[in-house]
Amino acid sequence: MGFLARLLALAATLAASSVACAGSREIVAPTQVIYPGDRITDAMLGEVSEPNADLGGYLVARGQLVGKVARRTLLPGKAIPAIAVEEPRAVSMGGLVQLVYEKDGLSIATTAQALQNGYVGQIVQVRNIESGIVVFGAIQADGSVLVNGG
Repeated sequence: MGFLARLLALAATLAASSVACAGSREIVAPTQVIYPGDRITDAMLGEVSEPNADLGGYLVARGQLVGKVARRTLLPGKAIPAIAVEEPRAVSMGGLVQLVYEKDGLSIATTAQALQNGYVGQIVQVRNIESGIVVFGAIQADGSVLVNGG
């Protein structure tokens, strides 16, 4: 009877472990420590098996991570929360940007200081260095800030 009991216990253990494996899935996680401000590259990521089936709020695919910037330290082999990464900044608060005004074919450019961080397409406040006037403009792909004439 002792042998049969051990055999049944072993079978139950194997069944439980196969159920646990069935709940796991392959996700993308760092292969090295990624520090805040680092731009995430494909070489920094690898596949790991995550036993937690509930991965809501986590980024699990390479396409969701490559090109983004870490907002906090990301540890090797650990799932990455969506709030731990952000789009790269096109404009940094306090940095100098080219301010461009366009209307009816007229284009004027000057230097301005960014008053907030921003991403391409975002509307940000900038201060014209020459006049001191604060204006709003849209960040362009080249990092300039475009102000359209009213």
